[in-house]
Amino acid sequence: MINRETIDKIMDTARIEEVVGDFVHLKKRGTSLIGNCPFHGEKTPSFHVSVTKGIYKCFGCGKGGDSVRFIMDHEKYSYPEALKFLANKYNIEVEEAELSPEAAEAQSAKESLYIVSQYAAAFFVKQLWETDEGKGIGLSYFKERGFREDILKKFEVGYSPDVWDALTQNATHAGHKLEFLESTGLSIKNDNGKIYDRFRGRVMFPIHNFTGRIIGFGGRTLKTDKNVPKYVNSPESEIYHKSNVLYGLFHAKKAIRDSDNCYLAEGYADVLSVHQAGIENVVASSGTSLTVEQIKLIGRFTQNITILFDGDAAGIKASLRGLDMILEEGLNVKIVSFPDGHDPDSYMHHVGAGAFKTYLENNRKDFILYKANVLLKDAGDDPIKRAGIIRDIVESIAKIPDQIKASVFIRESSSLLEIEESVLLSELNKIRSGKVKKNFESNQRAHAQSSQPQSYSSGAPEPLGPPDDLWDDNAGPSEQQAVDEDEPQEREILRLILSYGHVQVSWDQNEELYIGSFILQNLTDVVFKRSLHDKIIKHYWDRAEKGYLPVEKDFIQSSDQEISQLAITLSSSPYELSKNWLDKHKIYVKDESMDLKKTILGGIYHLKKNKIQVIKKGILQELKNEKNPSSQEDIMVRYSNIKRVEKMIADFMGTIILE
Repeated sequence: MINRETIDKIMDTARIEEVVGDFVHLKKRGTSLIGNCPFHGEKTPSFHVSVTKGIYKCFGCGKGGDSVRFIMDHEKYSYPEALKFLANKYNIEVEEAELSPEAAEAQSAKESLYIVSQYAAAFFVKQLWETDEGKGIGLSYFKERGFREDILKKFEVGYSPDVWDALTQNATHAGHKLEFLESTGLSIKNDNGKIYDRFRGRVMFPIHNFTGRIIGFGGRTLKTDKNVPKYVNSPESEIYHKSNVLYGLFHAKKAIRDSDNCYLAEGYADVLSVHQAGIENVVASSGTSLTVEQIKLIGRFTQNITILFDGDAAGIKASLRGLDMILEEGLNVKIVSFPDGHDPDSYMHHVGAGAFKTYLENNRKDFILYKANVLLKDAGDDPIKRAGIIRDIVESIAKIPDQIKASVFIRESSSLLEIEESVLLSELNKIRSGKVKKNFESNQRAHAQSSQPQSYSSGAPEPLGPPDDLWDDNAGPSEQQAVDEDEPQEREILRLILSYGHVQVSWDQNEELYIGSFILQNLTDVVFKRSLHDKIIKHYWDRAEKGYLPVEKDFIQSSDQEISQLAITLSSSPYELSKNWLDKHKIYVKDESMDLKKTILGGIYHLKKNKIQVIKKGILQELKNEKNPSSQEDIMVRYSNIKRVEKMIADFMGTIILE
């Protein structure tokens, strides 16, 4: 268990913009930073980061929290794992209290996979540089290919001896458990129970996760035997999910953000060669088909992808079919293809670093136009093939969410395909209409299924609606309605307490008071209908009575996730007053903090005004049911008193009472 002092140090050191910025491409907007939410698919940014408050909030899916919560949600870490992640990022030494043997074992199981992977990487590196076999076979291979030593060391390239169980024996003798070697795929047990190394006799490319930890490997054979697969990769494991990983991203992320572009290659050697040319914003899909998760990974840093295609016509046409999903994610795609027979690796070594850079800069083409050119060459003068290609191109354009961008490609494709723009637009609209109809019908089916009667037994979805504890089962419609009507006013009171409760003011002569205490004292006669709202008020009141006024941060970092999420929601807003009001238009808009007394009283009176309406209705109903004249007179006195309070509130708020 991490001690409190270490946790406080981590929380004080972690910068929300740096933590989130490692995973999300953020742009400044006013005093906030915005980007596309990493927790749900979106094309228009609704994800906000407040540097001053140290929180993030998505106004699309509702997720929010501080630096620790972000790492927990994004990386699927436990609370201690997220703290250790941040401690490692900011070089903070973690001091822990001793855990029970069971807790320690559970916590270390996943960590052991990282540790054994790191051990294997170090073993492979040592074999490459310090053994006769490694130097004579592995290192000589890389040097013959033209790779510099600094590049090989940067990517921790290694060599696995051509021995059945060299790594397995070495690792187990060093104290690593065989179960973790098997879980990571480094060791394999055959049907006879014999253990052997997966990567024996191969040069090794360790695969790093986003934070630099080794999670898997790619191994290339140096044998010419066609029965031996050229590349072997680590299998899926608890720490390695190939569809969510891009080779080289750890080394490329800063350069991608700085250049606002990501080069996407196919293999490990391609990444090393492009780096050797001085271009660091390059990653590879490691020979697997590109996935949506990988595209979103790139989208955290840039909206621009440049794909480096091998100079193989058949391969290019096959690859083109899978790239429409990049357009669907709203990213801009360019293509660079190399002369026939070359890939980025071979071409860089063929022409040299300088000429390679120049080639990339001069040969980038927009994906749609590149695709049209490639397919048209294949179609020749065949009208049937050309018609199919035209539809293929329009289908790709239809996937572009940006309407302006799509219209530009329609215009350029019209010229290239030698077909009227209106015809292409008509086809585009047909495709989009069909897509809308399909989505609508799909939603209708889903809605119809969700509308069927359900049995709410164990494991079944809970019925939608407000929590049962919000009102009594016998409450009338007016009470239930009052809960809903009061919610905005209750939330506003909570927002004011969180934002200004600790502020000390002097409103009545020279008597100093805290706004939090003032609000609570003026709400002693008010019951908060929402149970969560009431919980926060009671918590605040308890702490105030003990001499401590909680601040916004205390609620945001609460261990109670309901309180934490509500505090984040109350302290966040997707809207911000533009500086142009004053700078450009010379219009001065008052901030609520300029007149805190009016702001606070306004919040209190708005809440009381709603409560008074309910009380008035109750009194009138009571008067209607009461037959005793004496009792009716008492009720009228109460009604008169409540009307006076209503008048006082109306005068303050500048409203008119019509009854």
